[in-house]
Amino acid sequence: MQIDLIAEQQTLAERGAVLIAEAARDSVRQRGRFLMAVSGGTAPWIMFAALAKQKVEWDKVHVFQVDERAAPDDDPDRNFKHLRESLVDRVPLPADNVHPMPVTQPDLAAAASQYATALQKVAGGRPVLDLVHLGLGPDGHTASLVPGDPVLEVDDRDVAITGVYQNRRRMTLTYPILNRAAKILWLVTGANKVEPLSKMLAGNRSIPAGRIESARAVLLADSAAAAKLDRTK
Repeated sequence: MQIDLIAEQQTLAERGAVLIAEAARDSVRQRGRFLMAVSGGTAPWIMFAALAKQKVEWDKVHVFQVDERAAPDDDPDRNFKHLRESLVDRVPLPADNVHPMPVTQPDLAAAASQYATALQKVAGGRPVLDLVHLGLGPDGHTASLVPGDPVLEVDDRDVAITGVYQNRRRMTLTYPILNRAAKILWLVTGANKVEPLSKMLAGNRSIPAGRIESARAVLLADSAAAAKLDRTK
């Protein structure tokens, strides 16, 4: 795993935006398109706003979601609301290239299957995303793969529904598709991430994030989150 420690959050976000833009340009040059899936959170909103200023062939980019809360379309809890405001509405992304998770449908299991089909339609029968952006929760969760949820054991689907977590059920990409990604970009900030970050980097499978493959991953972390990391390695 490549690790970059950057003290200031704006600089961290801008570094993430540059890395995504570079990956997009490389993917478009090699394969004619760029498929990415993104997570929610306050720090990523800053990164997405910085990404909107980067030079990218947006007509060749497809944006998927890593996870989403089952909430109304314009609810502040919705990751897509903030993704739309920070990135989608700021760049010339074709409407057909933006793929929000259909979490307002009454049958969430059917909606998850529908999203898996959308991924297959764009990326092929066994979808491989060019880049997946992930965050890390204080409890060690990533995406909406949360401790103790049966979704952690799903290995036959790329998209699944969780139980209730922080008052919401969620739709999430599962380990199979996350671990097939060509690149993982971790964005981790805050002192409450110190312990889970240490466990994640050790490959500790007691936390959900520890089960994400690290060979093709890049970690961007601020000083608070990285306080206990051994910087001599």
